[in-house]
Amino acid sequence: MKPDSLETQVAASEHSSAVRLLLIEDDLRLASLVRDYLAQENFAVTVYHRGDAALADFDASQVDIVILDLMLPGMNGLQICTELRKTYSGPILILTAKSSDIDHVMGLELGADDFVTKPIEPPVLLARLRALLRRASKTNQPASQNVLVFGTLQIDLQSHRVVLAGEDVDLTTQEFELLCYLAKNAGTVLSRDDIYTQIRGIDYDGLDRTVDVRISKLRKKLNDNADQPFRIRTIWGKGYLFVASAWA
Repeated sequence: MKPDSLETQVAASEHSSAVRLLLIEDDLRLASLVRDYLAQENFAVTVYHRGDAALADFDASQVDIVILDLMLPGMNGLQICTELRKTYSGPILILTAKSSDIDHVMGLELGADDFVTKPIEPPVLLARLRALLRRASKTNQPASQNVLVFGTLQIDLQSHRVVLAGEDVDLTTQEFELLCYLAKNAGTVLSRDDIYTQIRGIDYDGLDRTVDVRISKLRKKLNDNADQPFRIRTIWGKGYLFVASAWA
């Protein structure tokens, strides 16, 4: 992956064993601030200021986590997120000046894992990044029971693979983690608060629609009925229920 500038390339190369972070941000001052701060926290940061340039050089095997601005020259952040998800399953954090719920929901629908609204303090951004990385790491750790089986649904906890009726199901890291959390608690109603804390690592504020968006996407990918879901049921006023017997 070729960075936009020699300065960025040097910053990245000094941390060969660090977390490899791709920052796509057209605000030069903000990009420099984020890069310099994260470099002190063992991140090797590669910066692109244009969306199309970042996408042209993107190599999923060389990136551990992505920070993506929404408003970019060349190609906007939502378009980039869609394209990245074709080859990349790692964490994507959207960094945006927009506070519209529609933008946030669209980002989540297209595969982003979390979002933060500018301006944001660097320590807060760092905490969000570390939370995403921890969850991604837990997803890839071996478990004592490596495969969960519910009828035609198989969830391999070690290889991060989901198979439904003999077909692979392509899930993002956060979608896989959500499915695992639901499946491990099959038959138990999980509140929105519990799920929110699990997938975002922070307490639920009562307003964020992240859980609803993720459940909706997961249902679509698992061929659940959108109008009358029977595999991941909504228990009104209580939360969501993974039905173990619904995967025949």
